[in-house]
Amino acid sequence: MAKHAVVIIDMLNDFIHPDGALTCPNGTGIVPAIQELIEFSHENDIQVIFVQEAHRQNDADFRVRPVHAIKGTWGSDFITELTPQPDKGDYIVQKRRHSAFSYTDMDLFLREEGIDTVVVTGVWTNVCVRSTASDAMYHTYKVKCISDCCASKDEEMHVSGLRDIGIFGEVLTLAEYKEVNAVVKG
Repeated sequence: MAKHAVVIIDMLNDFIHPDGALTCPNGTGIVPAIQELIEFSHENDIQVIFVQEAHRQNDADFRVRPVHAIKGTWGSDFITELTPQPDKGDYIVQKRRHSAFSYTDMDLFLREEGIDTVVVTGVWTNVCVRSTASDAMYHTYKVKCISDCCASKDEEMHVSGLRDIGIFGEVLTLAEYKEVNAVVKG
């Protein structure tokens, strides 16, 4: 039987809050769906992983993008609506590059937990979500993407990211994911 990890990517102040350094204009719209997915995951024994961009002060990433999500600052903090719950088993992966697999312990954690399927959500669909999904596939995980739990600057960028992920993974809505993955209890 497949064992999933729901990966919540970069739902941080610098990406979601209006005062953030790299605000994703459509990011706030996916918060309720991600909250619903997290609750569903906790109820159905699905691992939840929060990915947190946490750069150093002079990170090389800032050569091509604005300064954002400096480790230990407000910008790198999770938005208050989506805070990890360690008491429910939520795990945090900090990253300095687009992919949650790049120079992190993501792969080690997934393998230790016996997870074979990575379910990606968050922002930006066409950048960090797509990069994480690609690297998941390169690491031989099955990939799923919840389309209504992802966002980008505009619909064109969002659809472009989903189309790319759909080449090697399954793109589905939250309702479709829940229908297939609910654990029958009793």
